[in-house]
Amino acid sequence: MGRAAEMLGVTQAFLRTLDTARLIVPQRSPGGHRRYSRYQLRLAQRARDLVDEGTALEAACRIIILEDQLAEAQRLNARLRQDRVSRQPPQDPS
Repeated sequence: MGRAAEMLGVTQAFLRTLDTARLIVPQRSPGGHRRYSRYQLRLAQRARDLVDEGTALEAACRIIILEDQLAEAQRLNARLRQDRVSRQPPQDPS
């Protein structure tokens, strides 16, 4: 946790707060140390950026969750569109 906090320029308490808010839930080592994925570190960095801009932490977490859900919905929508296009029979050029 200390290394992750140092990399992000935040306190360990900030990372614990993100864990409490359920924005990021790190894996635990056998010794109980928090282990963060790169994706979780990106979310933590985004939270820090929003908080630095004056957004309340709770609101920052909600914004990040909604952004993530939107991105996933857009990926799904694009895939469904592509599937639909690939199933259409070829158009007759005449």
